[in-house]
Amino acid sequence: MLAIIRAVKKGYIKSLDIVKVVSDNANAPGIFKAREMGIDSVYISPGEMKARFDEKGVKRYTEVIKKYNADYIFLAGFMRILDKRIIDSVDSVLNIHPSLLPSFKGLHAQRQAIEYGVKVSGCTVHFVDAGVDTGSIVIQRTVPVFVDDTEETLADRILTEEHKAYPDAIKLLIENKLQINGRIVKIKE
Repeated sequence: MLAIIRAVKKGYIKSLDIVKVVSDNANAPGIFKAREMGIDSVYISPGEMKARFDEKGVKRYTEVIKKYNADYIFLAGFMRILDKRIIDSVDSVLNIHPSLLPSFKGLHAQRQAIEYGVKVSGCTVHFVDAGVDTGSIVIQRTVPVFVDDTEETLADRILTEEHKAYPDAIKLLIENKLQINGRIVKIKE
């Protein structure tokens, strides 16, 4: 989230106005960091269910989207499955995931990669659909996986690439440089 805000403030992503940072976690440090950077931010309860939204949560989130007339949602550390009604309330939803999808979906992707014994991992920026980490892929970046890696050391290397890949993908989306044909996303010249 901070990488996106910085990219907008530095002018790397033009024509994007961040209207609100919304968190499903009342104690997320990002809420407070966004406020320090001059971005309005708030916690909104998605409801009582652990991984999904309940009906009241869907209503609360769609009301905020409508109030701010948001065109896009960019997820960063948002650990819930978005309800289709929330996805459908905007033009596009992007997410970033710390693996080379479709491998190692869901939680603890870095641990999954190490346990599987892969030699390369990375991150994926993808469109969000009704599944878990199943949307069309926009950008992927790779990092090596070392024999002595821990979940934390691999996560640190992947995070460095996430901070580059996510602003790049958003820039392409905002500048209308993505051509989507089913699952295939092409970058237009």
